[in-house]
Amino acid sequence: MRLPASVLLLSAVLLPSTTSAEEPFWNQFRGPYANGTSKAVGVPVKFHEGSKEIAWKVPVEGRAWASPVVWGNQIWLANAPEIQNPPGATNVNANPGPTPALEKPLVLSAICLDVETGKVLHDLDLFEVYRPQYTHPTNSLASCTPWVEEGRLYIHFGSYGTACVDTKTGKKLWERTDIECHHWRGPGSSVVVHGDKLYLNFDGYDKQFIIALDKNTGKTVWKRDRDVDYGTDNGDRKKAYGTPSIVTVGGRDLVVSPFAMATIAYAAIDGKPVWTVYHGGMNAAARPIVSDRLVYISAGSGPDSLIAVDPNGEGDITKTHIKFRQAKMTPNRGSQILIGDLYFMVNDEGIATCLDAKNIQTVIWKERIEGARWSSPIAVGDNVYTVAQDGKITVFKAGREYENVAENQLDGFFNASPAVAGNSLIIRSQTHVYRIEKSK
Repeated sequence: MRLPASVLLLSAVLLPSTTSAEEPFWNQFRGPYANGTSKAVGVPVKFHEGSKEIAWKVPVEGRAWASPVVWGNQIWLANAPEIQNPPGATNVNANPGPTPALEKPLVLSAICLDVETGKVLHDLDLFEVYRPQYTHPTNSLASCTPWVEEGRLYIHFGSYGTACVDTKTGKKLWERTDIECHHWRGPGSSVVVHGDKLYLNFDGYDKQFIIALDKNTGKTVWKRDRDVDYGTDNGDRKKAYGTPSIVTVGGRDLVVSPFAMATIAYAAIDGKPVWTVYHGGMNAAARPIVSDRLVYISAGSGPDSLIAVDPNGEGDITKTHIKFRQAKMTPNRGSQILIGDLYFMVNDEGIATCLDAKNIQTVIWKERIEGARWSSPIAVGDNVYTVAQDGKITVFKAGREYENVAENQLDGFFNASPAVAGNSLIIRSQTHVYRIEKSK
């Protein structure tokens, strides 16, 4: 798609991508610590459309909810054109079967911008799609956030394709287009890299599995079907959009992978299931968060929509290792934030809540901040930033009492989650990318 010319210790460790003494780059969905937090300083809290805090604003054609990722002087974005559903696929009950071929393919792409100037460094056409699956009007064909590291971008569009790109030359180093499932309402699970492996969730209408690829070659290392009883044959009830988190428990790396009905922790090296926790529900989208003793799992629309689990177990740990449950005010789409003993979340309808992380049944405060909010909030220092679809960006203190810091307004429609680059915010709307920093 062309641009217009104009971790934590437990016995568990959630590892950042770099050991730099400086704040690590925002290299993945939910940032370097995989939990939406940043230690950056000097990031602005007050700004508006046209203010001097807008360092640059670059137009991007297309429709993509994937969040920006940052490495060095590069910002990378997954991109796609507007949805073109096949004939007859006009509602959520569309037949998830084969679709007619388009005369002109949809092009899925990667865009790279210079952090300082917003200049386009790369604009790469990666995959051509002649037979798009039905995609829900609220989703996009590029909702999966990439992963970037030194010299490499790992980008994923669900069953349409996964690729590794050289970030200096823009050359595609490998690709996979043979990993199939029918996402039906569109893909949404983001890329996770750990060691020499790349992990991907595929939880579609017809197939549900997790797969590990060799990040250097793209070859399959292991693949595991979801071995659970969903309690239904309805593929819609098996849908999910979750992204795994990597934790280390007792010296063993685990891939904690949420999906519809349950979450399974797999051995990272060979995919062997280590433990399973059942929480019910469907459409799980949030990324698990690790504290010094618990793993917090947001289960989407399930009866236990948020659970805190002791990860030191094996087998079915549902009855033995769920320590706390919370079923109210949890988001279906956005991920949450853990800062010390405080657990923050903003649900789809714009209700912000602070829970006691030691016991998530305890609500410390809740506040209606209004506006549909499907993106995930981020915390920079002691401020939480949350972006509404209409461009209203609310900043509040990450404290035991609700304190509104600022109400900001940008133009356009927003579903992507913000990122941090140095002392700047990187915010993506449907039509533009912003870099926001304190004016000098």
